[in-house]
Amino acid sequence: MQRFFVALAACLASVFLLAAPAQAEKLRIALQKTGTLGWELAVAKAFGLDKDAKLDIDATELASTDAGKIAIQGGGADLIISDWLWVARQRAQGAKLTFYPHSSAIGAVMTKNPAIKSVKDLAGKKLGVAGGPLDKSWLMLKAYALKNGVDLDKTATVLYGAPPLIAEKALEGEIDAALEFWNFAADLEAQGFTRAVELTDVEKALGATGDVVVTGYVFDEDFAAKNSDALARFFSMTKKAKELIATSDKAWDVVKTQRLGGRDAKTVDIYRKRYVAGAPKRSIAQEEADARALYGALAALGGEKLVGPSKTLDPGTFYKDAKGKPR
Repeated sequence: MQRFFVALAACLASVFLLAAPAQAEKLRIALQKTGTLGWELAVAKAFGLDKDAKLDIDATELASTDAGKIAIQGGGADLIISDWLWVARQRAQGAKLTFYPHSSAIGAVMTKNPAIKSVKDLAGKKLGVAGGPLDKSWLMLKAYALKNGVDLDKTATVLYGAPPLIAEKALEGEIDAALEFWNFAADLEAQGFTRAVELTDVEKALGATGDVVVTGYVFDEDFAAKNSDALARFFSMTKKAKELIATSDKAWDVVKTQRLGGRDAKTVDIYRKRYVAGAPKRSIAQEEADARALYGALAALGGEKLVGPSKTLDPGTFYKDAKGKPR
């Protein structure tokens, strides 16, 4: 009888163990406070997508993208958002970071001057550039201008600055046009500025076949090898959140309330439109091929200061699974 109860207890323990829910896996994410990954995580939490994916998201909001880069390099985060150009540079210098697409949203040259309708019209004008002289959007615009017979370094007065400063200068009329990041371009669009030069058109003129992914999830190869299933569930979760933001007003209310407070209805609508347009729609192979084409153009202009010692895109820049297949 004693052996019977011992066996029964063992069976019951096995049943309870099998019935117990799997423990959620933790992902440490460092994200920029104003970035759109924060939108997706807010929607995921509100709709229980994180629980469905069996993930425990430990998100740390940071003031800048540079802080995120420090976090991933120092082991303080498992995943950040950055661009493939930075990942390629890090790989050229020996790091084993890799990249998975998040958004193709990119900025534009914004203006209120009706005489500025193309890159040729920037000659003789005062142009504000968000970022520095090695910002990839600026280098692409310069390359595009040269293809159209305009040397912006020689013919335009260029002012570099942080995105908020450049937007402020544009609003105050101190510059004729502003090359801005997508979200600041959206703010200016809501203030009556027009998009004189679309950077998506610039990308295609430089060899891309479609809207190229700009930002992506960045993580270490060793981490990916040990946590490939958790990463796959995370990518699926954020994709569902993107779809909800695009299609569900209830989900968009979460974004408006938690992440876009203080902006007027017109600005918020433009944000949603530009965000939805930036959702990746192509295969990893297509994205990688276009990134490789743009890398060549950027390396030619920016040199080693921009891309590091490698003149071609490292083949491991875009995330591939253990079998070498794009994820």
